[in-house]
Amino acid sequence: MVNAIKNITRAFKRDEDGTLIIFGLVLFVLMLMMGGLAVDLMRYENTRTTLQNTLDRSVLAAASMTQTKPPAAVVRDYMIKAGLADQLNSIRVTEGMNSRTVKAVGVADTNPFFLHLLGIDSFDAKGRSEARQTISNIEIVLVLDVSGSMNSNNKIGNLKVAASNFVDTVLANDPEHRVSIAIVPYNAQVNTGADLASVFTVNNPNGVNDAFGTPTATCFEPTRASYTDALAISRLDPLSMSAYADYAYRTNYANAYLNPADATFARPNYSNVYCRPFAGNTVRLPNNNIAVLKAQINGLQAQGNTSITLGMKWGATMLDPSMRSAYTSFIAVGKMPGTLPARPFDYTDRQAVKYVILMTDGDHVAHNRIMDAYKYGPSGIFRSPVDGQYSVRFQTGRPAAAGANEYYVPQTDTWQATPWNGGGELGWQDVWKELKTSYVAWQFYARPLGTSDATRNSLFNTRFNAMVRPYASATDMDASLNQTCDFVKAQGVTVYGIAFEAPPVGQTAIRNCTTDPVRGSRYFAANGPEIATAFQTIAANISMLKLTQ
Repeated sequence: MVNAIKNITRAFKRDEDGTLIIFGLVLFVLMLMMGGLAVDLMRYENTRTTLQNTLDRSVLAAASMTQTKPPAAVVRDYMIKAGLADQLNSIRVTEGMNSRTVKAVGVADTNPFFLHLLGIDSFDAKGRSEARQTISNIEIVLVLDVSGSMNSNNKIGNLKVAASNFVDTVLANDPEHRVSIAIVPYNAQVNTGADLASVFTVNNPNGVNDAFGTPTATCFEPTRASYTDALAISRLDPLSMSAYADYAYRTNYANAYLNPADATFARPNYSNVYCRPFAGNTVRLPNNNIAVLKAQINGLQAQGNTSITLGMKWGATMLDPSMRSAYTSFIAVGKMPGTLPARPFDYTDRQAVKYVILMTDGDHVAHNRIMDAYKYGPSGIFRSPVDGQYSVRFQTGRPAAAGANEYYVPQTDTWQATPWNGGGELGWQDVWKELKTSYVAWQFYARPLGTSDATRNSLFNTRFNAMVRPYASATDMDASLNQTCDFVKAQGVTVYGIAFEAPPVGQTAIRNCTTDPVRGSRYFAANGPEIATAFQTIAANISMLKLTQ
């Protein structure tokens, strides 16, 4: 019996059947625990994400200064509609004179299924979010390219939509009227408009009008030194007006009289004049009326060459504290809203923020101008009130055949002692209203003094080049733009740049002008409708509504 028991015991020890079943059971339990842990973790993260996203949306809506409901009620409403009312733990609202901060905390029990196996009976998902909106005094200048190339590919149309949406977005979040927007359209010139021109010292003694009877001494040519000496255009130093003249189109260069009434070769063609009397292309003083600003934007017309530097110079001037007394006077007579006092604020004012949004679709193009000596004042050109014919006085330099006769009459190609048919002397501004620059240089100077085709051509070139010269080279314009941009950025002004289908040189100029040009965080290269995205991104950045936690 004893031997039998021993044999059975030895056989049991040698038998390995069932060993893997026990090991498998152990592994199964471990796998069940690990899988269960993954399930509980996924449920936790899903609950936490839903809670956090809902808290973020709720505090952003509650912190908005345009929100009329109690901030705490807004947060609760968001949580209720998301089915998370029981997960809201606390709400804290802090109100300031021009700010609102909303903080919310939530806790959700995820009720773990498997963590109990590890002794974990509670696994709460927590979320916290804080949003703050501060309405500071904000000054914005839109410096917008309206050169002729903006007519291609509907660029001017896309700009109007984008800039209008920008105005809507920025001013919709301004219940306390602390935001102002000025608009500086530019091509080769900036038309300041009569109001803005009135607060500067204008070198325009004759009250020049264009051919339509509209005052045109609202486009100016700041001296080159003004770009290097100061941030803003001086209101005290005399500003030279831009002459309203046709120096782009040529005359007939035949050695024969050409009637000054000739529409093609004598009368001025103003289609290429930069300072056109378009209301939409006139500088808009700072304003916060959405309808007024959008009407201005929708009235923009594209024409002329490109001078980014002049647009930026006037944009910088509109933000400079030296304009404060002028703006105060505009408010007093109703030309600026009374809700925008004390602007432009000092650069050091901690409650004020200044922005320039500079946009172009091109690069600098050297453009001509009438020289100062030929903008106004006695011209030596006389016109008869009887028949409208001209005569020109030469006190010196007359040919021998003229003798003592000082007045040349183009109509008859003769010299006489007195002006033709009782003519009176014109100022240069009146000459340019009636005649092309090339016509004057050829008919009034080259023909009477030249003795051959060669001498006439030489005399024409000398006279025309004395009247008309480039304002600045493209290289000089790039340099002066950089100087102005450096000035404003040094004063804490934030500059955003939009290169709208611009060539590489223009893209570089705009990027270099922006704040933080190395990273390009405030530079946008846009094509077609993308310009709307660029403006909306800038509008969102300017808005002070943001998550702080």
